[in-house]
Amino acid sequence: MSKVSKRGAIFMAVATAAALTLSACGGSVNNAASASSSTAAKDCGSWSAALNPWVGYTADAAVVDYVATTYLGCTINEKNLDEQTSWQGFESGTVDVIYENWGHPDLAKKYITDSKVAQDVGSNGNQGVIGYFVPPWLAAAHPDITDYKNLNKYASLFVDAESKGKGDWIEGDPSYVTNGKALVKNLNLNFNVRFLGSEQALIEAFKTAETNKKAVIGYFYEPQWFLSEVPLVKVNFPAYTDGCDADPAKVACDYPPYPLNKVASVKLMTSGSPFASLVQNFKWTNDDQNAVAKDIAETKMAPADAAKKWVNANLDAVNQWLAGTGVTATAK
Repeated sequence: MSKVSKRGAIFMAVATAAALTLSACGGSVNNAASASSSTAAKDCGSWSAALNPWVGYTADAAVVDYVATTYLGCTINEKNLDEQTSWQGFESGTVDVIYENWGHPDLAKKYITDSKVAQDVGSNGNQGVIGYFVPPWLAAAHPDITDYKNLNKYASLFVDAESKGKGDWIEGDPSYVTNGKALVKNLNLNFNVRFLGSEQALIEAFKTAETNKKAVIGYFYEPQWFLSEVPLVKVNFPAYTDGCDADPAKVACDYPPYPLNKVASVKLMTSGSPFASLVQNFKWTNDDQNAVAKDIAETKMAPADAAKKWVNANLDAVNQWLAGTGVTATAK
């Protein structure tokens, strides 16, 4: 989710989401002492993983890094970075893997095609959706509000002290991929765009709106555990077509679907490290991610503890990721 209009928002760097990473953030994770008694074909080594600021990404990183350190004996240096800075790390040598990439064709061209310091290592299994949502009560009260053509009709419902006489249109972290300002301008919507600054602020805004029956429209995305608690309703904008978002200033269409992928340094993927095999094989579902993310965000589990819980319950999947490493995961 980056400021460039291809997130592919959420999605992205934020203080709140960084806080959610708790003990897993900003340091080294090395559980070599607890590694499986099986021995990998080659020492894993030390690698750096980007931690982008939304809790779904935290869940990705928590699980992969737990598997890497617990079963392969790797040292994983986790770094709190926004999306664009993460990509720059491939060239500087400070980042070896991004677990959840939201598109970014411009960055892929620069670092994969041109500089050849990174490579696409395939889907992580998650299917990303970005859009603008309203709380369920509002969609039930005004069913036609889910068509963008009717937003101006209801704009007065969204006016508050911070919206400058227009409807309040909320966004999250400014670093997320977002076309909000362009949509408001190019579709002549009577709204004022306001950035709340974090994923958690968006969640709190929508939660309060549903509880207090307040009119809110704002940026949100899937996968996201919060949608199982408050099923936000997406507003439909002109359908996405190839190239409709080519010029960020002229965007007047919805976001594209985002099949999320992993990106890794060429250094890692040609190293022969079993961590490269794990990164290549890692793949799970939106439901998997949401389960871990909810444990982190709502239950307040440390990311490593949430990862351990999921891994112990899904050893078959984990052992598919470990295929070719010479290691078999067992419950810890």
